[in-house]
Formats: sequence, structure tokens, C-alpha cells
Amino acid sequence: MKKHGLFVRLSIIALLLTCIGSFSYAASMQQEISAASTIETIKKRGVLKVGMDIFQPWAMKDKNGKLIGFEIDVATRLAEDMGVKVEFMPTAWSGIIPALLTGKFDVIIGGMGITAQRALQVNFTQPYEYSGMSIVAHKKKAAGFASLADFNKPEVQIAVKLGTTAAAAAKQFLPKAKLRMFDTEPQAYQELRNGNVHAVIGNAPRPAYEAVDYSDTLFLPVQGTFTKEPIGFAMRKGDPDTLAFFNSWITIVTLEGWLEERHHYWFDTKDWSNQVE
Repeated sequence: MKKHGLFVRLSIIALLLTCIGSFSYAASMQQEISAASTIETIKKRGVLKVGMDIFQPWAMKDKNGKLIGFEIDVATRLAEDMGVKVEFMPTAWSGIIPALLTGKFDVIIGGMGITAQRALQVNFTQPYEYSGMSIVAHKKKAAGFASLADFNKPEVQIAVKLGTTAAAAAKQFLPKAKLRMFDTEPQAYQELRNGNVHAVIGNAPRPAYEAVDYSDTLFLPVQGTFTKEPIGFAMRKGDPDTLAFFNSWITIVTLEGWLEERHHYWFDTKDWSNQVE
């Protein structure tokens, strides 16, 4: 009986040591995760580094070269709520995900559509905005065109920005058309104004703005958008703390109506147009 009692006591001690060891390991792992968290890095650095590219009215430069736009407001408010400064890091869209993965910046806040292909490389937050593709065309080159089907011909040239969901949409909806890829949106729209392509496909509301600003030359063959896509922050995988914080922040500013107010200003009005060239 004494031996049995000793065995029981030793078993209990061993179990307790195992539990203590497990708790210590879990605590150690939690410390490592917290130390590796992008949120912790941002707090220590005192600066939120944001990857983005120029997409009107998401992000653009005013007459003095200062960045303005919907995404600029979003990232600036996010940094303020974190108690840090914000640093914008303009990056070519075709290389923006590789730049994120190599640690050039902390997060992409740049009107990035959530797609399955991109989600294999990065983690997305819940959507904080929705966008869609629309098409603006040249009046002479696309005379009589009144549907997407009219543009789905081998002789039709469509300008799009390289690496965007606009390029993907053009391939999906206009597989027979010839796509002309450009590094920037201004290049694509200039090519359209010059009459060198039939149309540009891009994120709304830019195509509609172009049709209004250059009404003598351009028109909207299809009203509204022909796709709908969710927009999210993109971040590196394996960082649950940062993802949870960003999602919580999006929920907060959505419920308080701030995102809706900013959306209205940048997408439903052109009150900002006198700030840009």
C-alpha cells in the first residue's frame, strides 16, 4: 500500500510538472508571437508604413505634391488611432505584394481587391470598401458600341493598368480583345484620349470622371459597373494579432459612420477636384 501511495504521489507530481512545462511553453510562444507581431513593431517604431499606388480618387497628389484621397484618409486615421505617425510608400502596383512580403512596409492600403489568387500570398482584412469595374471609350474608335460584347473583338484594343483586377476583368469579359498593359493609370487614359485604344477598363468612379472631363472625346458605353469586388488591407501571413487589430478598427470606424462619410466625399462628389491638376 505504501508503494502504491508513493506511485500515486509521484504520478501527480509528474503531471503537475508536465502542466507547468506546458504553460511555460505556451507563455513563451505567446511572447514570441507578440514580439514578432507587426503591431508591436509599429508601436516600437512609432511609424505605420503603408504601401500604396496612385489610383484616383483612392490616392493621388495635389497641386503641391501632397498625397490625398480616400486611402490616404483611411491610413492617416488608422495611424492616429494607433498613436503613431504614417509613412506612405508609393510602389508600382505590379510589384506591391512582393514588396510587402519582403518587409518594405507593414500593410497595403491601396484599394486592393480581395481575390483568391492574392489571398494565397497575403492575408486580407474584412472588406472596408467595395469597388467595381467600369469602361470608358473613345467616341470615334468605339462609335456605336453600347455593350461589353461590342468590345469583345480581336481588332479592339483595351488599355488597363498592369497587375490590377481591371486587367483580370478585361481578360475575363473581353477574351478576344487585345489588351494594352500600362504601368500607371494616367498612361492608360492618355492613350485613350489620344485615340490609340478603343477603351479603358478601370475601377469606378475614374472612368465616369474621364467621360465627364473629356466629354468631347470620351463616353460611357455601359452605365455603372459590371463587377463588384471587396477591398481589404493586405498584410503578411502568420500574424493573427495584427489581423485582429485591423479588423477591429474597420468595425469601429464603419459603425461610427466615418468610412461612409469619407466614401461619400471621395466617390460621390468631386469637391476635391480643385486640389489636383
